[in-house]
Amino acid sequence: MPDIPAEMAIWAKSSYSKAAGNCVEVAGLTSPSTRIGIRDSKNKALPPVQVQPSTWASFLHEVQTGWW
Repeated sequence: MPDIPAEMAIWAKSSYSKAAGNCVEVAGLTSPSTRIGIRDSKNKALPPVQVQPSTWASFLHEVQTGWW
C-alpha cells in the first residue's frame, strides 16, 4: 500500500465549515485507504492525525446518532 504524502492527498472539507475557516479536513493517506488523515485546515503545516478507516467510521456514526 503506497503512502500518499499529506500535501498530495485530496482533502475533503467539512460541510459545516464556517467562513472564518474553522474546519476539519479528511483524506485517505494510502491507496487503497488503510489510513485516514484528519487535519485542521487553518494549520496545514502540522502532520495530520491518522486513524484506521473503521475508527473514522465509528466516530462518524457516533456524531450522526447524537451521542453528545
